[in-house]
Amino acid sequence: MYRNLCVEQEASILKKEIKICLPIYKLIYSMSFILILSFVRGIESVNEIGAVIQAPIALLAVIFCADTYLTEVQNHRAEIFHLYDTKRKSKVIIRRLMLQNIYLFGISLIGYGFFYLQRPIVLNGTPQGLLFFLFALAMIGTLLFWSILSMMICNLWKNMWAGIGTTLLLWIFCSSQFGAQIFGKWSVFSYTFRPIEYISDMGWLCGEMLSVALALLMVALVPVIIKKRG
Repeated sequence: MYRNLCVEQEASILKKEIKICLPIYKLIYSMSFILILSFVRGIESVNEIGAVIQAPIALLAVIFCADTYLTEVQNHRAEIFHLYDTKRKSKVIIRRLMLQNIYLFGISLIGYGFFYLQRPIVLNGTPQGLLFFLFALAMIGTLLFWSILSMMICNLWKNMWAGIGTTLLLWIFCSSQFGAQIFGKWSVFSYTFRPIEYISDMGWLCGEMLSVALALLMVALVPVIIKKRG
């Protein structure tokens, strides 16, 4: 009986969190973004799909997750939220980030499929299933890094637009050719700048593993940031 009650409470909490961090307007603009991207970014081969998606999806994650913490203030729940202890606040924020990342990961995979509407060619019998798997692998690090970074910077600024602007500057630098030359295979966009014709070249994994490591570090710092900024 107690176990069933706990499960019901967890389900109720999860449902409430989904409504808070995945409102209808976010679902609409994110899906529209993915659909439009698949039509405006022209490609010739399936090998190009991942490269043209990674940076735009990272930008979507920046905007999508910027208000993960500040939403409490925007929706006039700050007084109640501030009554929580730091541990509970951190748990709520991390849960919301994970829910948003799961959603963004799902629409990223859908967006990958949308590009097939352009009827891209397959280079030298490239295994498309493997390409799709590598794309999914790359998006894990990309989404975690940019979504958590955006939330952290917005919280430090205590202003969503200042946080988005700061993160956007970093995004522009990292997604540029100049940034790629500086960081090389350790770039957070190493998957985008990989030699797409050589599927066996896995050097880009260094950048994606670094993204995951930095994301985990930022998650560990969430309680510290929340305690410092309130």
